[in-house]
Amino acid sequence: MKRFASATVTFVCLASIAPLLGCGKVPPPQFRENVVLVAAKNLSSERENQIGDILVALFGTPDEPFAPPEAGLDLQKITMAAGSVRSDSTGAKRGLFREHCAHCHGLTGDGMGPTAAFLNPYPRDYRQGWFKFKSTASNYPPTHDDLMRTLRDGITGTAMPSFKLLSDDQLEALVEYVKYLSVRGQTEIALIDAAADLSGDEPLPETQQFLIGDMLIGNSDDYPAPGPVSKWSSAVKQVTQISKPPADFGTRASIDAGKKIFYSNGGCVKCHGPTALGDGQQVPDLWNKDIEELQKKVHDGWAALEKPDESLEQLEGEALEKAEDQRAEQRDQLQTLSTAIANSALPLRISEPRNLRQGIFRGGREPFELFYRLHNGIYPAQMPAIAPQVSNDDIWHVIDYVLALPYEPGSQYAPEMSAPPRDRL
Repeated sequence: MKRFASATVTFVCLASIAPLLGCGKVPPPQFRENVVLVAAKNLSSERENQIGDILVALFGTPDEPFAPPEAGLDLQKITMAAGSVRSDSTGAKRGLFREHCAHCHGLTGDGMGPTAAFLNPYPRDYRQGWFKFKSTASNYPPTHDDLMRTLRDGITGTAMPSFKLLSDDQLEALVEYVKYLSVRGQTEIALIDAAADLSGDEPLPETQQFLIGDMLIGNSDDYPAPGPVSKWSSAVKQVTQISKPPADFGTRASIDAGKKIFYSNGGCVKCHGPTALGDGQQVPDLWNKDIEELQKKVHDGWAALEKPDESLEQLEGEALEKAEDQRAEQRDQLQTLSTAIANSALPLRISEPRNLRQGIFRGGREPFELFYRLHNGIYPAQMPAIAPQVSNDDIWHVIDYVLALPYEPGSQYAPEMSAPPRDRL
């Protein structure tokens, strides 16, 4: 699709050879479509085009963004962050996202910027609405303050820098633009899923109820789950309340209590390892998990097609022709999906648990920030919450132990452990 260019390429034409090269005006940039999901759902080009038209109508383009009033987004702030890098008539900077963020997170916010493949961890893909470091529960989006804190502080140990030198209004504009890209990406996913459920060549409805009520807001009879707008607007209600630390917080007794929980019912040792070096079990984060499953689907699909199909020998005439057509269609689908993964997804990486001995905490090392992560877990990284297993006081004890780990002896297991857990060997 032309509207969703896979990359924005700028050609520099020398005046002397421009007529020979035929270099004209560069077309405006467009958002990249979710190629992998479209291929995985095996959508027709007609449905693919319709989804593209709907997204442009709802959200505009990178240079001319738009948001329906029901989205609850501040279009003035979005416009400030959108477009090319420039200054307006008053000298105020514009195009902030492309200046500061797009080279990693991509023009579409899909985590596929030009430098993304060289970074570990990869830049975040906003389209799923998943964020790691936040105050809200489970897979709810972060609050406005959470995103502001991430921009101001950066993410230690990654390529995400601090933008503390930017003015408050610039930071506010970038936060709003991240919300905009996330709501747009989640809406695209919802539209693709809805299109995949249709039969035949039936087009998607384009009514107000469907596009705004069902896809953006949700909580309807046909789509009972909350949509992206509902989740973002209710994020502030999902903020975890931080309890008061116990009286012995910061003492040796608290550290020792946290150590015991770390190696027992807290479950921390399973991933962070017996010496907290991050050498326990590893799992793909949720951004990579879909790619892993789709790669397996492609592998298993080709393997099945390569096996001799003895049933074909029993067919003849129209039945044989139909069966061969079906196998050819399966080959085309697998090839399309394989190409989409190769060209529009980053290679699979495993989410590595933190080496807690280093004292580098990506989501911040303030005790309240650690409380959020222990109490809520880190949903996209599949780090579970320990809150159901332990009390709030116990969480504070674990925080004490984690903060003390860089200064603790690192060559010994916990006293009650004689060897690593068997399930890790």
